[in-house]
Amino acid sequence: MNKLLNVFNGSYIFSKIDLLGPYNLLRIKEGDEHLTAFRTKYGSYEYLVMPFGLRYSPASFQNLVNDIYQDLLDVYAVAYLDDIMVFSKAEEEHFTQGSTVISRLRANNLFAKAFKCLLHVSSVEYLGYVVSSEGLRMDQAKVQQILIWDPSID
Repeated sequence: MNKLLNVFNGSYIFSKIDLLGPYNLLRIKEGDEHLTAFRTKYGSYEYLVMPFGLRYSPASFQNLVNDIYQDLLDVYAVAYLDDIMVFSKAEEEHFTQGSTVISRLRANNLFAKAFKCLLHVSSVEYLGYVVSSEGLRMDQAKVQQILIWDPSID
């Protein structure tokens, strides 16, 4: 988390982009489709794209995202699986940086869930934390849920 704190330091404009069906956009290596075979009462099937739930699906997708945004990561963007955040210290640069991030999505046939995206905001929830110009803090709604847990009884 200290690394994230340093990355966001001084930023006050944020945009969060949530990708749509990310794993299903990764093509299974040709010749390996049989490794994903499954059988139903309607017949046998093999995946052509990465299904959700395979052991290496998250790592494969993270590698794709890292490759796409390699030069932007920790400069003005962070990405964890299907959650991408753009952070800026000035409004003009935020528009340009956000456009660059979205252009790369399009160029790589990736799509965002529009209803889950937040653009040009001063505070945003990201990976269970609230990020703002004041820094990084835990989401209070999540903290409250933990505080009301019943202690376990042995």
